[in-house]
Amino acid sequence: MKIGIIREGKVPPDSRVPLTPDQCADIVKNNQIQIFVQPSPGRCYKDEEYEKAGLPLKEDLSDCDVLMGVKEVPIDLLIPDKTYFFFSHTIKKQSYNRKLLQACVEKNIRLVDYEVLTNAKGKRLIAFGFYAGMVGAHNGIMTHGRRTGAFNLPRMNSYFDYAAAVEDYKRMDWGGMKIVLTGTGRVGSGAKKVLLDMGVKELSPKEYLAYNGDGAVFTQLHCEHYVARKSDGGFHKPEFYSNPELYGSIFEPYVKVSDIMINGIYWDNNAPAFFTLNDMKSNDFNIKVIADVTCDIAPVSSIPSTIFASTIADPIFGFDPETGKETKPHGGNVIDMMTIDNLPNELPRDASKSFGEQFGTHILKEVLNLGKSDVINRASVTIASDLGTHYEYLRNYLKGEE
Repeated sequence: MKIGIIREGKVPPDSRVPLTPDQCADIVKNNQIQIFVQPSPGRCYKDEEYEKAGLPLKEDLSDCDVLMGVKEVPIDLLIPDKTYFFFSHTIKKQSYNRKLLQACVEKNIRLVDYEVLTNAKGKRLIAFGFYAGMVGAHNGIMTHGRRTGAFNLPRMNSYFDYAAAVEDYKRMDWGGMKIVLTGTGRVGSGAKKVLLDMGVKELSPKEYLAYNGDGAVFTQLHCEHYVARKSDGGFHKPEFYSNPELYGSIFEPYVKVSDIMINGIYWDNNAPAFFTLNDMKSNDFNIKVIADVTCDIAPVSSIPSTIFASTIADPIFGFDPETGKETKPHGGNVIDMMTIDNLPNELPRDASKSFGEQFGTHILKEVLNLGKSDVINRASVTIASDLGTHYEYLRNYLKGEE
């Protein structure tokens, strides 16, 4: 089998890699696989590092069986009749990537989306989410510092690695701030790690709502803390996951007492938003910084002020609840929004190494059994010039009718 590591073509560029040089070399050594690397000046691991590890650089990857990237591949760079692995951002019917899905069908591409590589119980096997949560939390606190002038926290991408950031945390005086963190998966766990490494004290939701102290504190919310059944106020996790439309938001108490919100949930299109635009206009809406790691774009989103994804080059924008539009950040009645959708790219070497380790542990054996792997079949959004078996729900979206 021949695997090609493709050059990232999406703009703005992403410097992450699916496999590090050492991981590629290890795969080649222990399997009947050849790996070729398309040259790229923008990777966090340089071409020279791949060459030093024994990986040949090759511009034309058309003879490879499997092509691996990170972000969406531009349509004009897709090679027909290949198997691609990347994050497609199509499985939620994202309108901005409809043409990408159509092109994969037209070009007879098997599109394997990392986001839906799962085991038989539906648990994800590979993700960058932990690092997205880490950088999202860091950027949320950084934004609060810029807004208030209480401290000056450098950008995460200014550090060589996370260990260097932690050394800075030890020197910081955060003052008083209250942070509500939503989500307990990979993203939530990464965000929580950063907050704890910063020395922010964790409180239970009940303690948090009652807290009147001066220190920096946070609480981490499970879904039962922010949604309840519309009919009777109850909560049943399996029901919420299978029928989220039966639930409504009970997040209001947290908007009244929080300074910062870090959103790290996986959001279903049919689930309730945390709050509405009208809620954000209320004098009781105290949140002034939202780090939306989830980054679903409004109006189909858990955060109505996530009107677009910000960038690593320009990470923060202001949102005016009265107009519902972007404005300059840090103003009196403005909500500061941090909505970068490729956050792990601020810690690219750490994140890429972790991602590659997950690939080697969980996915490589499935790639070697490509035609018979249930894991790969479940994640094949397109195959044989059509939608994959598990993605028939995308039919009208694919046809442009939804």
